[in-house]
Amino acid sequence: MKDVIVAKFGGSSLADSKQFVKVKNIVKADERRRYVIPSAPGKRNKKDHKITDLLYMCHQLATHGLGFDEVYDIIQKRYIDICRELDLDINMSSILSDLKEEIREGASQDYVASRGEYLNAIILSYYLDFEFIDAAKLIVFDKKGRFDSEATQAKVQSELAKVSRAIIPGFYGAMPDGQIKTFSRGGSDITGAIIARGVDAKLYENWTDVSGFLMADPRIVKNPRPIETITYKELRELSYMGAPVLHEETIFPVKKAGIPISIKNTNAPEDLGTVIVDDMSPVNYSDIITGIAGKKDFTVIAIEKTFMSSEKGFFRKLMSIMETNDITVEHMPSSIDSISLIVSNSDLNSKLDKVIEEIRIYCSPDSIVCYPDMALIAVVGRGMIKTKGVSAKVFTALANEDVNIRMITQGSSELNIIIGVENADFEKAVSAIYHTLVKDKN
Repeated sequence: MKDVIVAKFGGSSLADSKQFVKVKNIVKADERRRYVIPSAPGKRNKKDHKITDLLYMCHQLATHGLGFDEVYDIIQKRYIDICRELDLDINMSSILSDLKEEIREGASQDYVASRGEYLNAIILSYYLDFEFIDAAKLIVFDKKGRFDSEATQAKVQSELAKVSRAIIPGFYGAMPDGQIKTFSRGGSDITGAIIARGVDAKLYENWTDVSGFLMADPRIVKNPRPIETITYKELRELSYMGAPVLHEETIFPVKKAGIPISIKNTNAPEDLGTVIVDDMSPVNYSDIITGIAGKKDFTVIAIEKTFMSSEKGFFRKLMSIMETNDITVEHMPSSIDSISLIVSNSDLNSKLDKVIEEIRIYCSPDSIVCYPDMALIAVVGRGMIKTKGVSAKVFTALANEDVNIRMITQGSSELNIIIGVENADFEKAVSAIYHTLVKDKN
């Protein structure tokens, strides 16, 4: 099915009847869009509620023997309004009445939460005149509730080979006994990626309310450029540093199959969006970098000890202390007689004094100095690999803005540079680096 496109539409893309019309126009614009995965209706405005959140609330209230009619009425009205406004002949009132009774009789949390996608998929299948296929028949979880990739792959291949066009609800599947099981996060994204792999799609489209990824946080950099193409490795680096991109779980099935992902905007389908490609794919970069991301609130524990590098077991003891205190070390730059442990404040919590004391006891350092309130900035891009002087440009840009660099490290792949600055200088540093390394196309 190499000429097939699998399209997943997020909650904002299917929040009301007007959004359904946009989705229909998008799907019908390219006959290769043969398999569509919908999310549950999302928020229509800031004061609105996601249907899935309301379903969770209904289940919680019912579990405690409390009435949930008022909350359920909101859910019911949303679906009935969508059907009425699209002039669809679906007995949605009867379907919703049955679901309400199931919740009242003790349906599982996963089952109740999954109904948002289930109902939206029924509506979309009528509206597009595509066949509805319940995800419970395709997405397999084992008896312990773990996703079974190979069994799912086999089912998707065999079942969808018989169907030319289908709507498949996202977010859930079923265990061997038929019990509904939901994914823990990014559920509909994961379903879309699984279906794309299963049908060996040419492209997996992820339709949302943004036109792809941006090269920097728009709250820091005014009108940052969109990222037109990005590799999986670059995406992982930016995601790790807090950039709002797809979670790795959601892209693994298509990454494994080498299927590109296109992030598109339902409200502006003419925008190019961002294409995520295989790490080995040729990418023509017009800029040195692909993107910049960062996070605040780290602590640097700087440790010095003469002949540290030649002392057997020193680094093992140091890491054992962090492990026993359940602390993750984000970065660990070092020199011949010193090492710095960079840890998140949230991970460190109130353990700093205990950790320092244990390092003194077990490692006998010459000195330990802590630098709180640090921020890390990741400058990411394959374009840096063959470009000379990137670090020098970063140093100069930050010096011109009077930003003190507390740390800088570069991975052996030369894919990213990590820079440590004080929290107070974070926004200024990101802006300075962006405007130095990104070409202005205006």
